[in-house]
Amino acid sequence: MAGRVESATAGLVWRQLDHWRVRWRRTWRGSAVTTFVLPVLYLLAMGVGLGAYVDEGGPQASLGGVNYLDFIAPGLLATSVMQTAVGASTWPVLGAIKWDKTYFAMIASPLRPRDVLLGNLAFVAARLLMTAAVFWLVLLLFGVVALPWALLAIPAGVLIGMAHATPLFALSARLERETGFMLIYRIGVVPMFLFSGAFFPVSQLPDPLQWLTQLLPLFHGVELVRALTLGRPDLLVDVGHVAYLLLWCVVGLALADRSLARRLGG
Repeated sequence: MAGRVESATAGLVWRQLDHWRVRWRRTWRGSAVTTFVLPVLYLLAMGVGLGAYVDEGGPQASLGGVNYLDFIAPGLLATSVMQTAVGASTWPVLGAIKWDKTYFAMIASPLRPRDVLLGNLAFVAARLLMTAAVFWLVLLLFGVVALPWALLAIPAGVLIGMAHATPLFALSARLERETGFMLIYRIGVVPMFLFSGAFFPVSQLPDPLQWLTQLLPLFHGVELVRALTLGRPDLLVDVGHVAYLLLWCVVGLALADRSLARRLGG
């Protein structure tokens, strides 16, 4: 019986992917700019432009003995998937509840709130996979990646994104007004983007800020992707990063399941 239920749920989730794909096709051009173009501009401006000045004295010990482009590029991959996850799990979620009532239309069918949640998150994961893969190809063109370990940076990128998407989905399902998202960006997304270790080693920060930064999932994502992209994996450390990101995914999924069910009255 349990196997039949799981099979039915998987089928319902799979069918939703086409719905979300069709909707995304209407707006993908706008999201493509922030997803792909802006990170490449960051890579050119900071990795190549600013990096030329940083590297004048040779590779820096504080950067792990690599040039600045190699240091910053994996961090930009991690921050790019984070931003994609944030964009996909904030306004669209509230919109599907409050404005266009998409979720309510879905649960009028055999779909349960949990099926709706899993279907939406499955599409978010597909977008994250595309974002990570395209950005990885850009890094390949810049000569940053070290094969074969660097290939694992793509699934790592998906994990990073889901570690942010699931808790944000839970929060978005509870909000009544979109003004809360501006607060999330100002005190959450922007500080994470700047202080996660993507642009400079967190060891340069004061001790209290270092400890705070190391609680953020993005810090662990940046460290994981950087180790894989540069071909410098440390099994014990990287397993710790993966476990921490998985913890955020699991807790976030549980909270999102509860929040959406309560909001939809299921």
